[in-house]
Amino acid sequence: MNANWREWNGDGRAVRLFFWLFYPLLIFFGLRFFEPRYLALLLGGLVVLRNLRSVKRFVAGRSRIDAIVFFTLLVFSAVVAFSNDEFILRLYPVVVNLGSLALFAFSLFFPPSIVERFARLSEPDLPEAGVVYTRRVTCLWCVFFVFNGLVAAYTALYASREFWALYNGFIAYLLMGALFAGEWCCRRYFRREAVKER
Repeated sequence: MNANWREWNGDGRAVRLFFWLFYPLLIFFGLRFFEPRYLALLLGGLVVLRNLRSVKRFVAGRSRIDAIVFFTLLVFSAVVAFSNDEFILRLYPVVVNLGSLALFAFSLFFPPSIVERFARLSEPDLPEAGVVYTRRVTCLWCVFFVFNGLVAAYTALYASREFWALYNGFIAYLLMGALFAGEWCCRRYFRREAVKER
């Protein structure tokens, strides 16, 4: 187990995952001690760190929409750093949801869809029914990102700092987990039905 952990954490994935999961809480507690600009620099650094080990792939193989999302997050971090505005900093989850929506929606118009790409990692010869299903799941995630982005925007505009951190750092992840679990159950059900039909 320790060996697996060291292998998984060897490239810093564990650290990056921790920051991406808990950045709203880090912002919430960080604002008690630091100005928004320093937290924005931290977020910008995490965006770079997230892509640091795949620089060659980023330059050579990433799609245009990937590059746009990447640089948008960097520009957003720079804007917060220069403005030192807490309100703009609290819009970060909105930008993340918009970026995710753009990635998923773009893949619907330029297949394969995001979910199909993940599915083919474990099942390279995905049947046509699987392609249709993964496309529908990609659409479902687009709806989720729209909803989650709107709620994140509401919390940034009207909610207290405490509720902003609660929703974006906890409730949103519970909703994502519920969507993952629900999709997993549906997928197993449809696979069982497909086996019966054979």
